[in-house]
Amino acid sequence: MGRISIDLFTTLDGVCQAPGGPEEDTSGWFPFGGWQAPLMDAMVGDSVMAGIASMDALLLGRRTYDIFAAYWPHHETGPEGAIGSKFAEVPKYVASRSERDLAWRGSSRVGADLVPEVRALRERHADVHVIGSVDLVQSLLAEGLFDVLTLWVYPVVLGQGKKVFPDGATPAGLRLLEPAVTGESGAVQLRYGPTGHPPETGDMAA
Repeated sequence: MGRISIDLFTTLDGVCQAPGGPEEDTSGWFPFGGWQAPLMDAMVGDSVMAGIASMDALLLGRRTYDIFAAYWPHHETGPEGAIGSKFAEVPKYVASRSERDLAWRGSSRVGADLVPEVRALRERHADVHVIGSVDLVQSLLAEGLFDVLTLWVYPVVLGQGKKVFPDGATPAGLRLLEPAVTGESGAVQLRYGPTGHPPETGDMAA
């Protein structure tokens, strides 16, 4: 069985909306698009590249797919060619409940029945990566349908925006898979796996 790997850039207060640019996701009148850009970090870059090199499939939400499909087919060579060519090579799955035009080579739709379809991807591929795609990620987290959750947490507080774990998120226990790594920007890489159990409670006075 393969694994589902979720990759997210997030702030200290858990916001993962539009890290890459002002127009990436303006829903909710989000004013901080591109908050990650001033904090470029070699540690994060190396970690992201390692994940891209290991993936054999890409699973994206509709919005992230549209952004990637408009950009990466034009960057299969040159400075970003290692990323663009890898994305061109692997199968790409877009989570969408409705039929849509998927012009990016190697793309197909999942989402008519998301949970069993994603489980089938895990059987078909060794390492399926979910990049960004916060709405999709929240659905996968709610179902416990992931094997690795990598968070690059930046020293920024925004106070608004879509969060990895919004109010009402499904309670779940997580386990740290490896020691945290800190980059020169102050970003911290945290890599978690599910425990399969809800959070435990206790009494500190006991």
